[in-house]
Amino acid sequence: MIEHHVRVHPSADRLPREDQLAWKLATVATGTVEPDPESAAMAVNRVIDNASVAMASLVRRPVAVARAQALAHRAGTPGTGARVFGAQGRVSPEWAAWANGTAVRELDFHDTYLAADYSHPGDNIPPILAVAQHTGRTGEDVLRGVVAAYELHVALVKGICLHAHRIDHVAHLSAATAGGLGALLRLPTETVYQAIQQAVHTTTATRQSRKGEISSWKAYAPAFADKAAIEAVDRAMRGETSPSPIYEGEDGFLAWMLDGPGSDYTVWLPEAGEARRGILDTYTKEHSAEYQAQALIDLARRMGEKIPLDRVASVVLHTSHHTHNVIGSGANDPQKYDPKASRETLDHSIPYIFAVALQDRAWHHERSYAPERAARPDTIALWQKITTVEDPEWTRRYHDPDPQQRAFGARAEVTLDDGTVIEDELGVADAHPAGARPFDRPAYQGKFRTLAENIVTPEAQDRFLGAAEHLAELSASDLDGLFPEVDTEAVAAYDAKLPKGVF
Repeated sequence: MIEHHVRVHPSADRLPREDQLAWKLATVATGTVEPDPESAAMAVNRVIDNASVAMASLVRRPVAVARAQALAHRAGTPGTGARVFGAQGRVSPEWAAWANGTAVRELDFHDTYLAADYSHPGDNIPPILAVAQHTGRTGEDVLRGVVAAYELHVALVKGICLHAHRIDHVAHLSAATAGGLGALLRLPTETVYQAIQQAVHTTTATRQSRKGEISSWKAYAPAFADKAAIEAVDRAMRGETSPSPIYEGEDGFLAWMLDGPGSDYTVWLPEAGEARRGILDTYTKEHSAEYQAQALIDLARRMGEKIPLDRVASVVLHTSHHTHNVIGSGANDPQKYDPKASRETLDHSIPYIFAVALQDRAWHHERSYAPERAARPDTIALWQKITTVEDPEWTRRYHDPDPQQRAFGARAEVTLDDGTVIEDELGVADAHPAGARPFDRPAYQGKFRTLAENIVTPEAQDRFLGAAEHLAELSASDLDGLFPEVDTEAVAAYDAKLPKGVF
C-alpha cells in the first residue's frame, strides 16, 4: 500500500493532477488488476446480501415510490436499460440504480465498514449492476467494478472523516461508485478522474438526514449518490471536465467542508499490481439496525436471560464516542426516546434497541419496529432508563488499526432496584468476521431465504442463488438472473395505491 497525504493547495500552486487524490483514486480504479478469488467470493456474498434486503423491502413505501419514479423512465432502445427489483421491463440505468439502491438501503440491513467515517459499501452494487446491464457487460465485468468500488470506498472511509463536520457519508460513496463504474467499463484514467470530481462536488450533503426526526430520505440518500455517479460518468465519457482539484482546491471539499485550509489527511491506496482486498475488511449485518447496535443486540439477547427486567432501575452502556454520539443519549435527540418516532429514528436509537432486545431476546426487521411494539408501556418504562456514556477505552478499540482487534460494542451496567449491579460486555457482533459466528456463504444464503420467504418462491430462490454463485461466468443476458422473480402484479397493485408525482 502507498501512503498519500492530502492537503489544501492555493490555486497558484497549480497542483499537478497526478498529485491529486481524485487522480490517484482513478488510477486504482483503472488498474488492470483482476479480483483475487477471496475478493470475488466476497463480492458474490454481497450481491446475495443486497438482494436479500431488497426483497424484504419491496412493498415498503419509500421503495415503492422510488420504483414508481424509475418506471416512469423506461429504456428507449431495445436491449438497453436495466432491471428494477419487483418490476417487469427495463428502465434507464441511473433510475434503476435509484430504485434498487433505495430497496437495498431501506431496512438498514446490508453491509457496513466503520473506521474514521461510516459507510455501507454495498450501496456501490446497484449502480454498477445497472450500468452493466445497460451496456451489455458480463458478470466478470461486474465483479471487477464491485471490487474496485469497495477498494476506493474503504480507503476513503479509513482516511477521511466526514461525520465530525456533519457531512453525510454518501460523499465517499459517490467517488467510489464513479471509480467502480470506470473499472466496469475499462475507462481511461482521465475520464474516471473527471467523473469522481463531479460526483463528489454534487453529493456533498449535511448529516441532518441522520439527525433528529430521521425521515425516509435516509434510504434515498445513497441511491441519490449512485444516480449522480452514473450521470457524472456519462458526462465525463462525453469529454466534459469537472471542478478541479475537488479535494485539495482552496475552495474545495477539504477547505470548506472538512478541516479547512489546514486539512491534512492520509489515504492508503494499493500499489500498481497489488491485489484489491478492501472488500475483505467489510462486514454485513445479522440484524436490521445501525451497525453500532449489532453487538449490543447480541449482548442484550444474552443478558436478557439473567436479568429480572421488572426490577431494573437503570442501564448504562459504556461505549465508544461514535456509538454514544450517533445512536446513544450523547446525540441529545429527544426523538430517540419517543415512542411515536419513525422507524428510521428508532433504528438509530440504541436505548430503544437495547430495551426491545432485552425483553424479546431477539430482533426482527419488522416486528421490532412496529408502532405497537414501540408503544408497549413496559418497553417505554425500560427504554427511559437506558443511557450511554463515552468510555475512552471503547473509543480506542473502535479505532484500533488492526481490523481483527477493532471493537464496536459496549459494556452494559444494569442496576436493579436493590442496588445489585449486573455487568457484561461484547466487543463485536456474533456475525462479525472476528465474532462468535462469522457470516459465511451459507449464512448469506440463509439470510436471503429468510427475507425472501413468502415473496420469492423456493424454486425462484434456488435460481437466484445459482446465478449469484456463478456471477463470474454470467453473460450479459444472464445478469437478469440476479433479480429474483416475484409476483410483479402484486407489487404493482401496491404501487398503484400511492399518490402520483410529476413523472
